[in-house]
Amino acid sequence: MKDIRDLTDKIIKFRKERDWEQFHTPKDLAISLSLEASEVLEHFQWKNNDEIKEYIKTHKEHIGEELADVFYWVLIMSHDIDIDIVEAFNKKMEKNAEKYSVEKAKGNHTKYTEL
Repeated sequence: MKDIRDLTDKIIKFRKERDWEQFHTPKDLAISLSLEASEVLEHFQWKNNDEIKEYIKTHKEHIGEELADVFYWVLIMSHDIDIDIVEAFNKKMEKNAEKYSVEKAKGNHTKYTEL
């Protein structure tokens, strides 16, 4: 997918200009990914469903920035360890479709091992 490659190229250029590749071990990339995902969670912590609906209306841009940070680390990590993220995504969706068949999973939040 050209768009994913373009975004990844933009990230690699950004990193190269700053000489940050030296700091980007798989461990540290995974940590950064986890930390950014935690920052997404922080937006919703301690809020009930009604509060979340209101919060999203006024903080959508900030939430988007945090999601973009997560996406950044997914793209750079998949690049560095040579994983075609689009291919990996498609394969995972195929597995999910098998584990969560429409017949068994539709309208049901039960884990696939319990269906």
